[in-house]
Amino acid sequence: MSKILIVLYPDPVTGYPPEYARDTIPSINDYPGGATLPSPQALDFTPGELLGCVSGGLGLRDWLESEGHTVVVTSDKEGPDSVFERELPDADIVISQPFWPAYLTPERIEKARNLKLVVTAGIGSDHTDLDAANARGITVAEVTYSNSISVAEHTVMQVLVLVRDFVKQHEISAAGGWNIADAVERSYDLEGMRVGVFAAGRIGRAVIERLAPFGVHLSYTDRFRLSEDYERKYNLTYHDSIESLVQNIDVLTVHAPLTAETRGLLNTELLNTMPRGAYIVNPARAAIADRDAIVQALESGQLAGYAGDVWDPQPAPVDHPWRTMPHNAMTPHTSGTSLSGQARYAAGTREILEDWFAGNDIRPEYLIVEGGSYKGVGATSYAKVPTKADEGQAELSQATS
Repeated sequence: MSKILIVLYPDPVTGYPPEYARDTIPSINDYPGGATLPSPQALDFTPGELLGCVSGGLGLRDWLESEGHTVVVTSDKEGPDSVFERELPDADIVISQPFWPAYLTPERIEKARNLKLVVTAGIGSDHTDLDAANARGITVAEVTYSNSISVAEHTVMQVLVLVRDFVKQHEISAAGGWNIADAVERSYDLEGMRVGVFAAGRIGRAVIERLAPFGVHLSYTDRFRLSEDYERKYNLTYHDSIESLVQNIDVLTVHAPLTAETRGLLNTELLNTMPRGAYIVNPARAAIADRDAIVQALESGQLAGYAGDVWDPQPAPVDHPWRTMPHNAMTPHTSGTSLSGQARYAAGTREILEDWFAGNDIRPEYLIVEGGSYKGVGATSYAKVPTKADEGQAELSQATS
């Protein structure tokens, strides 16, 4: 039997909800492109419930305990006396979400001598030191595509919020005002703007497909170029580097994984090559952007707006400058944890655990590292240099944000 440590965000301040705004959520039968949804043997929750908090427990506790496993569910993850730190040394499996990540540093991995499996309930496993996991032979998996559309929808929303300057208009309305001139002095139409997508994986492609009807001019860059048919369908312009892309756009959306190559990439030098008054929406990872460079670019007017829902670290401290910088439309890390998304990534987490306990192979599209090397999606998304074998998995690379 295993000890499973699950780190989730705290319950609502008003308590776990006794009811919800809607009685049901739509049933999704498959993902775009034909990929299949999670297929666990059973579920112990009703889709649409709040699963990502401690009381929700990803709908796993009853099942795991009925199988004889020890389950610890906590939101307490900071500091040497936290529940996470105390329970980690003898944990066999650690599960957390990108929205409230259990940071598994090399030091913590060294401390966790029993650790064999790390699961990201959602997409994005950079809160685990993947090199350290490889060195220890720990398997790392995530629920690929489970909340990709959730993040894409959030991205489109934030693009419109920035360009139309919605936040200021809503604040005027909420305050009882009718200051039309003040409300529209920074408001533009998205139609006709040049939108660049950094990393055209499943989230990036979903953003392209949802923005195309707005009459924008779309371009992108990615480690793997999309097909000619796809580029033609969406009138896409391909750039072979982020440096080329940002010089020719009005709006940049960011969907790359956090790697050594992307960390700090959106720095002052790169931002200064963008047309003055450009916008950035980053729902990927905050550390892809230089924190202070973003603030300075907004204060100087080089950027007209910045939005996203990712911070470094998470949760962000109350004095994080992105909370108060001008012309921001930041949210907590919520884009991928809608109630609809939670149902899918909770189901996928259970599927991964069922396969693990049964000794079955975990789906390649869920794998990040296994047996000391990058596997599946991880081989084409997190590995530093793609190999010839990786190039044959280009479609798998499109499965990650």
